[in-house]
Amino acid sequence: MSARALNSLVKDIRKCRVCYEDGGKKPLPHEPRPVLQVSTKARICIVGQAPGTRVHASGVPFDDPSGDRLRDWLGMDRDTFYDATKLAIVPMGFCFPGLDAKGGDLPPRKECAPLWRERLFEALPNMELTLVIGQYAQAYHLGKTKKKNLTKTVEHWRDYMPTHLPLPHPSWRNNVWLKKNPWFETDVLPVLRKEVKKLLKKSV
Repeated sequence: MSARALNSLVKDIRKCRVCYEDGGKKPLPHEPRPVLQVSTKARICIVGQAPGTRVHASGVPFDDPSGDRLRDWLGMDRDTFYDATKLAIVPMGFCFPGLDAKGGDLPPRKECAPLWRERLFEALPNMELTLVIGQYAQAYHLGKTKKKNLTKTVEHWRDYMPTHLPLPHPSWRNNVWLKKNPWFETDVLPVLRKEVKKLLKKSV
């Protein structure tokens, strides 16, 4: 797919109102605001869950403390992170799904992936490494090869390289997980930063 065709697809995604107008008994509780970042030139892709409240307000992916931590994990500054020719960002759900009764984010909308995901990834021909963040993205992108839970999947990250690298969500809610699993910082992050640096050099 050409850059022009990708731009046309992205325009269609940004106009999408399926989960708002045809969402059945539980439609999207607010106006849609799809958030993504793509280019045919990108070699790295971040696939996560869905935008949160702050990203929904700004329209900028990972424009929050989770994004700050993620950029630290990647060893990447903001300018590079938001350069679509270097890094694509494709959440499982493009819109903020709303909050549950406890104030946590709802899961990504189920309508989104079947509508757009296959066509979108076909339009990213230079993709070499997909960073798979959280259980919903891992279920979709790793399929039957994912382990019984997120911890086991991330622990077996070597099984998915060099094309995929599973990661926990960088949210502050995962501080306890990070403390319980120190191997993530000592074993996984150095490899992540090395691979990212290598692919960024190829993007110059």
